[in-house]
Amino acid sequence: MHSVASPLPPDLLRAIDQASGWLPFDAFMAQALYAPGWGYYSANSRKFGLMPQSGSDFVTAPELSPHFGRALARQIAQAMQATGVREVWEFGAGSGTLAQQVLRSLEGLGLLLDRYVIVDLSASLQQRQREALAPWAQRVQWLQQLPDRIEAVVIGNELFDAMPVKLLVRKAGLWHERGVVRADEGLAFEDRITPMRPAQDIPGAHDYLTEIHLQAEGFVRTLAQVLHRGAAFFIDYGFPQAEYYHPQRHMGTLMCHQAHRADAHPLDQVGLKDITSHVNFTGIALTGQDAGLQVLGYTSQAHFLINCGLLDGAGDLPLSERVMLQKLINEHEMGELFKVIGFAAPAPRRPADPSDQGLPTWEALGFSNGDRSHTL
Repeated sequence: MHSVASPLPPDLLRAIDQASGWLPFDAFMAQALYAPGWGYYSANSRKFGLMPQSGSDFVTAPELSPHFGRALARQIAQAMQATGVREVWEFGAGSGTLAQQVLRSLEGLGLLLDRYVIVDLSASLQQRQREALAPWAQRVQWLQQLPDRIEAVVIGNELFDAMPVKLLVRKAGLWHERGVVRADEGLAFEDRITPMRPAQDIPGAHDYLTEIHLQAEGFVRTLAQVLHRGAAFFIDYGFPQAEYYHPQRHMGTLMCHQAHRADAHPLDQVGLKDITSHVNFTGIALTGQDAGLQVLGYTSQAHFLINCGLLDGAGDLPLSERVMLQKLINEHEMGELFKVIGFAAPAPRRPADPSDQGLPTWEALGFSNGDRSHTL
């Protein structure tokens, strides 16, 4: 595939040249999304909003309804009380809307945080977050990197899907890694034979395109090293591994978003649109377990939000708000495609009890009904 002829950022062309003319797709995706000054999340475009007329490219759950953040806050409150932490950390806070909802809801529940910490690589989004969170300016802090120790409830909404992925392509029975090269006035894909493989064998000899999520798994591994007390909840679109690498999913899950339209052409209009991939939640869960975290649960967004009281009092809401609630939980909207996975930092072990495995001693509210951990 060749890109549509358009001005290409000099930094990107320089990165391709420095990679001997072939830039692995994950490195290209990192540039396209996060390169200072011109990457999609670094540029000063609106990104998040309900309609394309606002200049936005896509909508996330917090923009649809404040009840999303209120439901999540109930889970956060339970986790704070169960683990004794007094901080919330949000990774990739977007427009700051979710942080607004959580802070306001926790106050309504009588919980005052010591800190609400945001880790976000985008300077332009940080500025929007500061404006949105001005009423909580004394409590909210922004960090660029992780400390050695976190004691908090960690949250991330649509965090993993924006992390760069490697593309693997099976052609004529041989696996290749997909990279990006210069071509005429634009860019093109070029595939090179690789020893890398998907996490699961894919039956058949047909051509097959898929992703592997080294960066997302690396993030979970790093979080496990620093999360000494607390819990973590991540909400994103994706599947367990058996569905992710289904033989019929031969075109992969990579998608681009611009002006509320989706396409599968990441080499076009580089830096001007979002590039995302669905999440392999089995890989996320296994990585967390291997690194010492305990899986609290895994379920659909619909089950999680309903468990956390999303529909409590919904009958008294105006019709327009009830419509938005349905978008969050309907199977054909966000309710089934989006999943939630929860982790807990290992509870301290009792040295005198060799049978103690350091398991959490509490059950997370959001997974009380419809837990699908057995499908991972």
